[in-house]
Amino acid sequence: MALIWAFPVYWMINSSFLPHNRIRSTEPTFFPVDGGLSAYERVFDSGFFQSLRISATITLVTVAAALIFAFLAALALSRFRFRGRKSFLLAVLIIQMIPAEGLFISQFKMLEGWHLLNSVIGLSLLYVATVLPFTIWLLRGFVAGVPIELEEAALVDGCTRTQSFFRVTLPLLAPGLAASGVYAFLQAWNEFTLALVVMNRPGNMTLPLWLRTFTESNRVSDWAGIMAGSVLIAVPVIIFFLIVQRRMTAGLVSGAVKG
Repeated sequence: MALIWAFPVYWMINSSFLPHNRIRSTEPTFFPVDGGLSAYERVFDSGFFQSLRISATITLVTVAAALIFAFLAALALSRFRFRGRKSFLLAVLIIQMIPAEGLFISQFKMLEGWHLLNSVIGLSLLYVATVLPFTIWLLRGFVAGVPIELEEAALVDGCTRTQSFFRVTLPLLAPGLAASGVYAFLQAWNEFTLALVVMNRPGNMTLPLWLRTFTESNRVSDWAGIMAGSVLIAVPVIIFFLIVQRRMTAGLVSGAVKG
């Protein structure tokens, strides 16, 4: 089953090294023995690094802002009882049911009025609003799963309220923060339609938009270039997940033992 799931990834990497005539041939080529790096050279010469910088900036801003706001909201919803709490939870749930396409016109008009079209801040603001509802629900489950008695035990041992939170509760929430970060990262990194509406200038394209124009710049689709660009787009996602995966494993055990 793992080989079946991994085969499309292998085929993408394999095709990125093949010449155009071998890709379009009716006889499949499973090993690029006579391939080369010409597709990657064309990708690097077509504005890849500029789009990479824009996508990386937007994604990092989205992940950081979403985790901060969602974490504070999850703490408030799980640890405190206040008027309007259930209404807020219901509103968060209803927002997730609204199709993204139904908000494009209002979002475009809003950013146009704020002079934030074709800007990193404007698109990051929309991405944060998009991932925030689900991130709040996800983190709320993790926060509710950490017993309040752990913080109370730390208070008995002499910790202040702030110390008990940062030394005991926060390490136990590391898996939830990592999972929420992965979700926000993937949503911001791979999103296409909203970026197509907001970033409508050629010099302000994110990587998914850049990959589309890379295709349209040729009368015949350059499949080797498309595959090479897709490989390069996937590399930061893999690196980010490998880094976060270690944090998730460490967070499962750290903070649970006094020492």
